[in-house]
Amino acid sequence: MTQIDETGVAAGTDTARTWLAALQDALAAEDAGAAAELFEEGGFWRDFLAFTWNLKTLEGREQIRRMLAETLPHVRPTGWEVEGEPTTADGVTECWLRFGTAAGSGWGYLRLRGGKAWTLLTTLQDLRGFEERKGPRRDRGVVHEITRERTTWLERRRAREESLGRDEQPYCLVVGGGQGGIGLAARLGRLGIPTIVVDKHEKAGDAWRNRYKSLHLHDPVWYDHMPYLPFPDDWPVFPAKDKVADWLMHYADIMELNYWSRTECRSAQWDEASGTWTVVVDRDGEEVVLHPTQLVFALGVSGYPRIPVFPGAETFRGAQHHSSAHAGGDDWAGKRAVVIGSNNSAHDICADLWEHGAEVTMVQRSSTHISRSESLMDLVLKPLYSEEALEAGITTEQADMLFASWPYRVLPDVQRPAFDEMAERDREFYAALEAAGFDLDFGEDGSGLFLKYLRRGSGYYIDVGASQLIIDGRVRLATGQVDHLTEDAVVLADGTELPADLVVYATGYGSMNEWLADLISPEVADRVGKCWGYGSDTTRDPGPWEGELRNMWKPTNVENLWIHGGNLHQSRHYSKYLALQLKARMEGVPTPVYGLEESHHPR
Repeated sequence: MTQIDETGVAAGTDTARTWLAALQDALAAEDAGAAAELFEEGGFWRDFLAFTWNLKTLEGREQIRRMLAETLPHVRPTGWEVEGEPTTADGVTECWLRFGTAAGSGWGYLRLRGGKAWTLLTTLQDLRGFEERKGPRRDRGVVHEITRERTTWLERRRAREESLGRDEQPYCLVVGGGQGGIGLAARLGRLGIPTIVVDKHEKAGDAWRNRYKSLHLHDPVWYDHMPYLPFPDDWPVFPAKDKVADWLMHYADIMELNYWSRTECRSAQWDEASGTWTVVVDRDGEEVVLHPTQLVFALGVSGYPRIPVFPGAETFRGAQHHSSAHAGGDDWAGKRAVVIGSNNSAHDICADLWEHGAEVTMVQRSSTHISRSESLMDLVLKPLYSEEALEAGITTEQADMLFASWPYRVLPDVQRPAFDEMAERDREFYAALEAAGFDLDFGEDGSGLFLKYLRRGSGYYIDVGASQLIIDGRVRLATGQVDHLTEDAVVLADGTELPADLVVYATGYGSMNEWLADLISPEVADRVGKCWGYGSDTTRDPGPWEGELRNMWKPTNVENLWIHGGNLHQSRHYSKYLALQLKARMEGVPTPVYGLEESHHPR
């Protein structure tokens, strides 16, 4: 609620407008020092393109001052206005804001404490003169003049599909046609960027369609919309994987994407002379050479499946496969299955195998965070992604911005209270899991699931029922490290033998730059460096601190090479900023990048 002062004027509105006016004056005068002084000593400015043409978080006045000193002459920000009514609670005033730059229009979110900025998020929303063709700028679709041999929309679309990649080269090639790749391609299409998406599957959605048949989304539907086309409001909270697959297939068609199915990228090399990539693809048995200017790898959140090499694995007489290759438990009734790992996939596969009558053992090698689905929705997601949020007027776009408005340095403190409450609310559930021998954690600093995901992309499970199988002993639990395999068993370091007809390695994935090593070169992969994590100095995310996810949706150390991915929420939100960066480069809009990070953790 907005606090009202004794004169009847909204105190929050006064505070926000006064601060914003001071910021505008300082920026107009190109006085970086004065602008920085408007922030707390340890304040944060998180910027998506508007000032830095980067995804960048500045921490403290000195970093903010340096950024502004370098960027203000060409950004030329103006027109700062409070949008809507600010709110004040617990001494923090918050408000939406609008502004403009030399490149386009911006949207932001501000938090003030004691008259100083605690956090500021600024984002570029469109490019002046190159806005999306929507609303009043939409195409007419037809010329109301009767002429002979007019072409129809369908004829024009088919001609375009035949031409692009042969007579005309795409400006952008997106490798990977899952939800991330097609969502990005939809944004690129709205901006008029000639784009081809290549994917090895038979049709869009097959990455979901080909998984084990019991799979459903673990995140609720409000969190998972695609760009422009939200799921219908009668969709279930947790859609089945085949329902999602069909949606993606139709999405690619409705959004008129140039989607090349049954197509694999074989190699890519940068041609300095032409300023384009030479990309060789196998399109349904035909070799095609493409020459895009921009190359985007949209292959999820990780690289190749990580399969540990255990002594004796070559002598094992049963079946072995990685979790990514698990097609379902239909053939394993009455068989003995050992699933190595305790993450989301491990739990899902254990449940799938048990449902089909297998004798299942999970091997937990390290502690795992568990969030019950209902508790996660109620305590963590409901304020932004829920029916209640929609009824409160919070759109998906606002929810994405609000989540992004918390810098990663602050986010653990923001998330921790909800997970502390979860631990108390579900204490009996957690006690039962621990009594079964399960090794639990809430993250190294108690910040819970989302921080684990951002830091390492693993080490957690959203419980949709498999935990009860472990509590009840229906899925057996073994803890410890695997020492070796025999012809018919997995043997742990303490000598425990786990008889097995099937071994599933739910052991995660490598970094996304592994794809680059094979498709381009090891040198390029090293120049890009590690993808994901932000230098939190926690397990699998060592420093140095970067403060943004490494190499995701922003310039890498290899020009014209980009990484896109993340979950459905991240792919939806951050695809907007990647699309704007590509459009600006296509149209020759200056994009001086501030604060490009050095590559870290090379291959």
